[in-house]
Amino acid sequence: MKKHNHAKAILSILFTAILVTGFSSCKSKSPEASASAKKYELQGKVVSASKSDHTVTINHEEISGYMQAMTMPFALYEDWVYDELKPGSQIHATLVVDGGKTWLENPIVTSVADPALAGKAEETGVEPDPGSAVPDFSLVNQDGKKISLKQYQGSTLVLTFIYTRCPMPDYCPLMSNNFSKIREDLLTRPEFKNKTRLLSITVDPDFDKPAVLREYGRRYAGSDKDAVFKMWEFATGTPEQIKAVAQFFGLNYWPEKDRSFMDCAPQSSLLTAGYSKYTEETSGNHLRLSNNSAGSNKESLKFKV
Repeated sequence: MKKHNHAKAILSILFTAILVTGFSSCKSKSPEASASAKKYELQGKVVSASKSDHTVTINHEEISGYMQAMTMPFALYEDWVYDELKPGSQIHATLVVDGGKTWLENPIVTSVADPALAGKAEETGVEPDPGSAVPDFSLVNQDGKKISLKQYQGSTLVLTFIYTRCPMPDYCPLMSNNFSKIREDLLTRPEFKNKTRLLSITVDPDFDKPAVLREYGRRYAGSDKDAVFKMWEFATGTPEQIKAVAQFFGLNYWPEKDRSFMDCAPQSSLLTAGYSKYTEETSGNHLRLSNNSAGSNKESLKFKV
């Protein structure tokens, strides 16, 4: 049997806990905003809420001057309001953007529920167990070419989910900035760079067409050269394809009459060198790549994800 000297990789999954980085999970009131914080009025419908995570997912209207209508999970630290946050109920709140953190404050909830959401269960994605086989999902990359996970066989693949219109600093921009830093570090380490690939998959396929993803990738990679995409690809697909891959890696999905949507909580996943196995290490929000090749000194690189 032919042997390959591939890097062995270990990942720690980044869950929605990143929403509360820097704040205690037991807080029952909003943090103090700095003088430079920006505030926006948010209005929408509650999709789901988790008091234990201090997170509410809202199908919100356009936030004037900040972002288009979308469904997103938001940090909300005021415990009292969770008794009122029923699926379909109306919510008005202030969105605070303070440096790299965001949260809601001053919530007002109207108990009259939208029947289109009330009682509608989310289709919850379940994070795969370490060692689980990964289906060979098919997508389309930033060049409009069909790709599949199988093509990454022999490499370590790190993937995450984004959408290009997301302005919130603790969501997609955070993940894309971290992936950019991983790429920069890998370029200085030839023993890793040729054996590691990055993949960002959009959860907004209606807008994020290949050309949009290509421009987005160039912006975050800081280069307009095609060589950027040799290591770091961006992918889209049909709504059904995106739903399948996102749910496999633990994202949640809510169907609606006219459209469907998924949560956009920051999350990264890793597939080992054989591509078909899912690997996890719970050691904080970091990715560690270890070179266990024959004759090596078992060097490792650690990156924040």
